[in-house]
Amino acid sequence: MNIELNEKEYRRLLDMVYIGNWILNSARGDDRFEDYDRVEEKIFSLAPSQGMTSLVQIWQGHIYPSQAFADGGIHEAIADYEDAVFFDILAEELARRDLGLEDSDPEDLSELSARMEEYLDEFDRNGLSTVTVENI
Repeated sequence: MNIELNEKEYRRLLDMVYIGNWILNSARGDDRFEDYDRVEEKIFSLAPSQGMTSLVQIWQGHIYPSQAFADGGIHEAIADYEDAVFFDILAEELARRDLGLEDSDPEDLSELSARMEEYLDEFDRNGLSTVTVENI
């Protein structure tokens, strides 16, 4: 397979590959999906030939995204995603709890969606400052 990308598209591909592998493997410890690591290495191995040597480093014979790449803002993008997902999941879990739907889906999603929106509005206004946990 051949894919033709210009420099900007290739740079965006590096970001997407890194983010994808981060999502899949960052919390897995030693139980990583190694095939995704290999794809990431293959894509990043092309960086030097594209004049992007500073974006890779070699360690124990393998090519990895460099510290310069990791420090270049990609983790801020990941953090923004994690924040959005965190609040969405929290809103849904709280709404399901409130409606007694922990283990089921309603036939009509409008009530669940409305309750979720109430939580999301609260989180938008106050973050977690008004959230409390009792009994601990």
